[in-house]
Amino acid sequence: MIRIERIQSPEILAQAHQIRKLVFVMEQGCPESVEWEFEEESVHYAAFVNEVMVGTARWRMVNDAIKLERFAILKSFRGQKVGQTLLLKLLHETESYGLDRVLHAQIEAVPFYLKNGFVAVGPHFWEAGIEHVKMKYVVTEK
Repeated sequence: MIRIERIQSPEILAQAHQIRKLVFVMEQGCPESVEWEFEEESVHYAAFVNEVMVGTARWRMVNDAIKLERFAILKSFRGQKVGQTLLLKLLHETESYGLDRVLHAQIEAVPFYLKNGFVAVGPHFWEAGIEHVKMKYVVTEK
């Protein structure tokens, strides 16, 4: 069972940092100096499978939008709906602000975000040595 919760304690945040370090710094080669920017102004979340933390993400206010970022899922749990559950939780949690929700998607993750209501809104660019594109969540009427 997948459970998503807002991180409230330094101990849980430290576990989330370990996941981000594994995924972004060790696996993808991102510089640590970039990885830890904007920590204090972000709202962090943890994803648990059977009470074990396997993923994390955060959001923060940027200009006139909410930026969803730092989605990191342990390799052995990818493709098991953890990322989607985490994304949907952040979208739900930020809905009441009435602001655009945006993110910078790594190019290989674009199909995932397209399936979950995002559209690309600009040219490709490089961030931390990885090709990205800005994407925006499009609310559809039900």
